[in-house]
Amino acid sequence: MDGLSTSAFLVALAVAGFAGFVKGAVGFAMPMIMISAFSSFLPPEVALAGLILPTLFTNLSQAFRQGVPAAKDTTFTYRRFLIGTVIFIAVSAPFAALIPRDAFLLLLGLPITIFAALQLAGFSLAIRLHHRTRAEWGLGVIGGLYGGVSGIWGPPLLIYLLSTGATKIEAIRAQGVVFLIGAVALLFAHLGTGVANGPSLAFSAALSIPALIGLKVGYAVQDRLDQVRFRRWTQGLLIVTGLNLVRQVIVA
Repeated sequence: MDGLSTSAFLVALAVAGFAGFVKGAVGFAMPMIMISAFSSFLPPEVALAGLILPTLFTNLSQAFRQGVPAAKDTTFTYRRFLIGTVIFIAVSAPFAALIPRDAFLLLLGLPITIFAALQLAGFSLAIRLHHRTRAEWGLGVIGGLYGGVSGIWGPPLLIYLLSTGATKIEAIRAQGVVFLIGAVALLFAHLGTGVANGPSLAFSAALSIPALIGLKVGYAVQDRLDQVRFRRWTQGLLIVTGLNLVRQVIVA
């Protein structure tokens, strides 16, 4: 991309590869890692554009890893979250350049950190069965609002999956399906806003290569994680990610 130094490009490639590895291992965190790292050395619009295609391609792999029928079943199961996410990505995307950076980092980082820390400490935050439909709609809307302006809509889904006790395979496939459809919505939304354009999509396509390599390596780790360790890794990674987002506000 014009104006992007060779060193910045190489660092971005390394970040994408690491983010792909983490996603392969636990099923999420690619956009959070990429936007957290990119925000320290790239303009916000470039950082957001950079994660669009790696997110799309890695979620395509993740969603269909167990085959088309399983992906279709998961799509139906989480349809409310999907609908809320897609609609509100489109609603919030035009405001991506207007939201103060510190505000959205804090609004994202603090809730993630608090929720995951409580879970890791052993507090039960399970959603009551008769509240799950409302929770799924509400968290889908929240995910979409965050997703349109930051490219990150995973934490609300993770909160829902952790709260309802989804198994490892179900949780990872659900993330792949929801993130894939959200990634398609994000791409089209930002084709309209101009954030996704020729040069920025070329940058994003280049980042997809190390991201996919990292994803394949991460799959090998994922297959060796039992349910308990998978849940702990997920909670721990949410805390680290949330604290890193808050850190960027403090040191700015």
